[in-house]
Amino acid sequence: MPSSISLLVAHPKELIRAGLRVMLAGSPVMIVGEASDAQSTLTLVYQIDGAKRLLWVAQERTEQSLRGFFSSITAEVRAGIRFVCSDMWKPYLKVIAEQIPAALHVLDRFHIMRNMNMALDEVRRAEVAQLRRDGYEPILTKARWCLLKRPENLTEHQEVRLKELLQYNLRSVRAHLLREDFQRFWEYTSPEGAMRFLDAWCTRTMRSRIGPMKKIARSLRRHRHLIVNWFRARGTISSGVVEGFNGKAKLTTRKAFGFRTPQGIEIALFHVLGRLPEPVFTHRFC
Repeated sequence: MPSSISLLVAHPKELIRAGLRVMLAGSPVMIVGEASDAQSTLTLVYQIDGAKRLLWVAQERTEQSLRGFFSSITAEVRAGIRFVCSDMWKPYLKVIAEQIPAALHVLDRFHIMRNMNMALDEVRRAEVAQLRRDGYEPILTKARWCLLKRPENLTEHQEVRLKELLQYNLRSVRAHLLREDFQRFWEYTSPEGAMRFLDAWCTRTMRSRIGPMKKIARSLRRHRHLIVNWFRARGTISSGVVEGFNGKAKLTTRKAFGFRTPQGIEIALFHVLGRLPEPVFTHRFC
């Protein structure tokens, strides 16, 4: 019997179309994500209710990339989509609002915290360079993971190092404390309480005079209603599922590095994440 990968290579479009017909039966919960390799960025769409699988792969992160997915499904299926999760990329937000306005749109916790970590690391790098130019002791050298890791994930050495850093009035330390304080947002049980906390956190961050963190606060304020939808969809969209798909997509695209065509990466992603149905064969081989 041919393997699933040989079938997918031989008839990729046919299998993908057949897979979509099976996958989109019912009212799916969707994630719109991304994956990158050395050559391009991809738009990915997953289904996460029931069977968790990849539905769509398109080149680039544009409106057209996501519109292609909605063009491939019927109006009935679009109307049945109850929840959708994405990051704050403007083209995605625009297309989702146009195509499935009745769905509850949730902003992805994984990407929110990733953006916050990137801002924290930007602050740290700038401060390391500033301290070096001013001739001060390089106390932030090799402190990246002490600041970026969650407290429960720190090694014993990193815990000691972080305690030392917290004694200094550094922008990096203040940014770290703001990031840690924001983690309390996800512990709220009501959208109203979460909204009040978010507004207070953004106000405090805008007064911090830390540029990259202020940029994060402005972004959160712009999308506050979509962020708070996380609590309205509580239990439907798991951050663990989102992070799992993102991790597998990154690993697959890394393994697919060197493929000559975009179709090669697409096939690799569908083989790992698609769970596409295989044709029924006349003969069975034991």
